[in-house]
Amino acid sequence: MPHRNFKLGSLTVWLIGGVGLLFLTLPILALILRAIENRAWQSVEAAVIPEAVYLSFITTLLTVILTALFGTPLAYLFARFRFPFKRLLNVLIELPIVMPPAVAGLALLVTFGRRGLLGPILDDLGIRLSFSGIAVVMAQTFVAAPFFIRAAQIGFQAVSREIEDAARVDGADGLALFFRITLPLSSRALSAGLILCWARALGEFGATILFAGNSEGRTRTMTLLVYTLFEGNLDAAVWTGLLLIGLALMALMASQWLAHKTSTDESES
Repeated sequence: MPHRNFKLGSLTVWLIGGVGLLFLTLPILALILRAIENRAWQSVEAAVIPEAVYLSFITTLLTVILTALFGTPLAYLFARFRFPFKRLLNVLIELPIVMPPAVAGLALLVTFGRRGLLGPILDDLGIRLSFSGIAVVMAQTFVAAPFFIRAAQIGFQAVSREIEDAARVDGADGLALFFRITLPLSSRALSAGLILCWARALGEFGATILFAGNSEGRTRTMTLLVYTLFEGNLDAAVWTGLLLIGLALMALMASQWLAHKTSTDESES
């Protein structure tokens, strides 16, 4: 009887898990089948996608650079130091991960828009951020940087304090210790975090359309192009969406490979 119950329980798990797997994979398969059946690639204007791809590439590249520049010391600060309200501040930093994208765009608009909190000051300086290419980068950075900061914190925390102490005995300290010891040892975690950051920035939509708008050749990234094409050309939107899925898939696989490589090295050491 116990053996029979075990087989019945295993079958139930497989059935329920299969339903979940089907639900999560069927929409992607449907996009692929739709694209093949209707030859969706033929319905896209030749100049539309390259322009959006170029804008997405430039903005996401700038997002990754800014995130690495400002996010790395911030992650190190939270990983290595104690200070008041650390947990609360850490939660606030990671909040954009779960914040609705439209709310994120609204928050940026009421902060940096012409009538926002900093709007009058920026206007006096002759700076207009909203509905511009800079706004695209700001929106992407706001929603994507927390993915890198979280991964970087984990990477820094995984570096043994004994190794750092030994380096201090050998004369390394301050920035030398960080760049020669801590940063190289956590480089894979940081690389995986940057890849996830880039993938999230590439797929950003809600914050961008509210804060940067949907101006062709100026703020229309690939995700906004999908939205625009959907209104008049579903097949073109499907093909553009598949391109985004392909890029996101490669980024996710690279991130998982780095994470697996790191865990394998740690288990062997």
